[in-house]
Amino acid sequence: MDDSTTTLSLAIGARVKQERQSRGWTLDQLAEAAGVSRRMIINVEQGAANPSIGTLLRISDALGVGLPALVEAPRPKPVKITRSGEGAALWTSRQGGLGILVAGTESPDVVELWDWTLGPGDSHGSEAHAPGTKELLQVQSGTVTVDAGDQLVTLEVGDALTFPGDVAHSYANLGTVAARFILAVFEPGVGSGHRQDSTRGQSS
Repeated sequence: MDDSTTTLSLAIGARVKQERQSRGWTLDQLAEAAGVSRRMIINVEQGAANPSIGTLLRISDALGVGLPALVEAPRPKPVKITRSGEGAALWTSRQGGLGILVAGTESPDVVELWDWTLGPGDSHGSEAHAPGTKELLQVQSGTVTVDAGDQLVTLEVGDALTFPGDVAHSYANLGTVAARFILAVFEPGVGSGHRQDSTRGQSS
């Protein structure tokens, strides 16, 4: 991991440990609630792991805080500013792809705002999120192909798409130049326990 990734991993780990201990939970209790292994929880808390977005979603939902709360320090002011370059890069690829969480709201109804870049040939698959999750995206450059449920849609610059995030889905760049899109994710009722039931037994 590079320095920025290490710093982010340590910050996430500290927040997970803080939230777990504030609830009086053991490592095993959080692992069971999130549907991930005890070893994964330990690695995340120690900042030794670079967990997938799906794993972080399971942990944040189990803690009832939402993903944005895990990747930013608590701020007392109601207005939260994320300057250019300050977003949390939670996904990268060898082709130059980046999945950056740039803003988000707190639970129980969480909204996430992402800045995604897919290099030529890049793709990112996502498991089904919690029931009721919605995703909206708009292509800023290049071409993006979205596979959601039983629909495959190719979007050009300026095109926008709304689709359910509670089905398995993926984003792909089948072109020869980088593609960029803005993604908003609405996830209602974070912390109500619905994700644990639907993801228990899945690999992390």
